[in-house]
Formats: sequence, structure tokens, C-alpha cells
Amino acid sequence: MEARNEPESLSPPQIAAMRRSMTSGRMALTRRSLLRAGSAGAIAVGGLGALGGCGIPPAGRTEADNASDDHSAEEKRLAFSNWTEYMDVGKGGRHPTLDAFQRRTGIKVKYTEDINDNVEFFGKIKPQLAAGQDTGRDLICVTDWLAARMIRLGWMQPLDPAQLPHAYTNLAKPFRTPDWDPGRSHSYPWTGIPAVIAYNKKATGGRKVTSVSQLLEDPKLKGRVGLLTEMRDTVGLTLLDMGKNPETVTADDYDAAIARLQKASDRGQVRRFTGNDYTGDLTKGDIAACMAWAGDLIQLQSDNPEIEFAIPDAGYMTATDNLLVPNKARHKRNAERLIDYFYEPKVAAKIAAYINYVCPVDGVREELAKIDKALADNPLILPDEEMAAKSHSFRSLSSTEDAAFEDKFAKLTGA
Repeated sequence: MEARNEPESLSPPQIAAMRRSMTSGRMALTRRSLLRAGSAGAIAVGGLGALGGCGIPPAGRTEADNASDDHSAEEKRLAFSNWTEYMDVGKGGRHPTLDAFQRRTGIKVKYTEDINDNVEFFGKIKPQLAAGQDTGRDLICVTDWLAARMIRLGWMQPLDPAQLPHAYTNLAKPFRTPDWDPGRSHSYPWTGIPAVIAYNKKATGGRKVTSVSQLLEDPKLKGRVGLLTEMRDTVGLTLLDMGKNPETVTADDYDAAIARLQKASDRGQVRRFTGNDYTGDLTKGDIAACMAWAGDLIQLQSDNPEIEFAIPDAGYMTATDNLLVPNKARHKRNAERLIDYFYEPKVAAKIAAYINYVCPVDGVREELAKIDKALADNPLILPDEEMAAKSHSFRSLSSTEDAAFEDKFAKLTGA
């Protein structure tokens, strides 16, 4: 594990990977978001400059340094930063679940959809965090790799289990023990983001595509396969297909997976590496089969009955977006109350019905069925035990490892 005072500069391959992610990958707006939000505006990339330079060297901080005076009792409010289209929306653009929380508790929530991508957002809050100052936010939602980095740096506050009875009890087993936050001492997942296999039945002639081996080696799919620009998803799925565990991946394992992917690419098997833009090609049949993200597939299937998905027998990859309380937040207790509220099954069901990603809350099925039985029966939202057992996450990487892995992946994809 890296020291807390690690330098915050990123290598060119890391910056390139994040740029791919924010423009077309998991960090970008999903197809659902684009349809709902209409003209969402351009994604800013200024945060890359802040991360690419020497940055602000973070100080090693003790728990005493991280502690802040909590004003929750006298200031009945909190500020919550989240991604676009990541909260249920009702009439007049209101957020019913947040409105209900405010009525119940008297706590006013300033809800801001100001996270367009992890890198840009980190660029916004990094100067205050590094200087030990309040970011003006009591609760944030970021992807696991960034959550891991900020926890490692000592920039996120530990959560009080006594204030999180629903969250502690209802957190689904697959999400309980990430290696970057053992025991969920600093974070709780907002949602899971599975990477699986998708195919267009018409384009495959009715044939099922259920494994990475088929994607990389089936001559009938040659030139019509899509792989993802997210390194952890594409390499992770390939490692699983090779009988390797992404949770314990070694440099040799990684190199073997890259070599296998390179061989398929050189042979012309792969049409291209894509972000969310695979959706159009898959719908048209230009891509017959691909690696894909679950949230996209639920939307695609509602529009095109030819689209199918498969959970490989070897397993699939899951990333998470996570709720955290930054250092020096003024309303930590209020933020913990909101986190715990989201882990009440009735509330979690409303969120899951809207965002269509994996719900990390146990006991939500019955409540979700009251809203939409088809969603409650969809394993991409509520995995059954068999599917949950196949979920894997890429292990935490040091900055050195991450730079090396991204460099090799960038050479593979031509980025």
C-alpha cells in the first residue's frame, strides 16, 4: 500500500485513460441520461491539467487532523454532490426521495449534480482537501478507484457505524469488503456497475455469445466484436476467462491477458475498443457482440428485442460508485443520516427503479416489484445468488502499477 503522502501527479497513460473514460466510458453520461437530460452540455476537462502537473503535495494527516467540528445539530442542512441523472426525478424536476427525507428529518439537502467525471471533480476539491479545508460538501459520490485514492490519502472521514443501522444491516454481501476500504469504514456504495457480454441476436444469426473466448476467437464474429476502453473491465473479463482472479492479479497475469487481447486485435477479430458508443453499433448490428455495461443494456433491450446479454460462467466485473464524507465537512452526522436513509429498502427501490444499475441494498426486491416487477426480476439490477457469486472487482493498484498497466493497455487500444 502506498504512503499517505504519495505524489498526486498522474502519468500520461493514466491521464489518457481518464480522458477516454470521461468522454465515452463509464464516467460519461449513459444513453439513458442523454435521452432524459437532452442537451447536457460539454464535459469539462480542466481537471486533467490539475492532476497532470505536480499538483499540491498532500500532507500525511492523523485522525485528529481529519476531525472537524460537526454542526449538524444546530445547522439542519447538508450539501450533497452527485452525478447527473443519478437520483429519482418526479414532477417539476423534484427528487421525491430527497423531499421525503427533508420532511421526515427537517434537514434541508442542497443537492447538486456537479460530478460530470471523476477527474474533473477531483480537480475541484483537491486544493481544499490537501490544505485541510472544508470543500463545501458534506457528501460526495465517486467511483471506486478515486474513492480508494482519497481514503488512502487520509482525505475522507471514517463513518460511525452506530449512526448507520440500516446501511450496516442491509448492505449486500458482495459489496461489504472491498480491499480499498475494508469493512466499509469510510464509504457505502451508491450503486454497482457490472460489465458483462451483450450481443445482437439478428447479427449473430440467432447464436448466443456467452464467453470472452467467443468474443476473441470465434471466426464467425471476426471484425464485429467490441471491447471496452475501461482497462479494468476489459482486462478483468479476460483474466476471468483465463481462470485468473482480478482481485489478486499479478503483473505476469496482466501481461498474459494483454497478449491474448493483442493477438485477437492483430487477427482482426476486434472491430474497435469503445465506450458507451457501442450502443449504436450493437443496435444496428455493426457490432454483433461486445463487452457492455448493465445500465446501458436495460435501456437497449427496452428499445430492441434483438439485444441479449450473458453473464459468463467464468464471472463478470463490477465497479461501484460510492458515498463518502470529506474531511472538514460541517454536517457529518446529517450526511450519515442521509446515507442510512438510502439503505432503507423502500427508498433504495425508488433509486434503483430510476437509475437501473445494481442495487447494493438487501431486502429491496419486494419493494421494487411494487414499482416495476420486470425490474425486480432483472438480474442486472438485483442479481440472484448465482449471479452475485460470479461478481469480481479489480484489485487496488498502486500509482506505479496503475501507470504501468494503463500504458500497456493504451498501446493495445492505440490510444
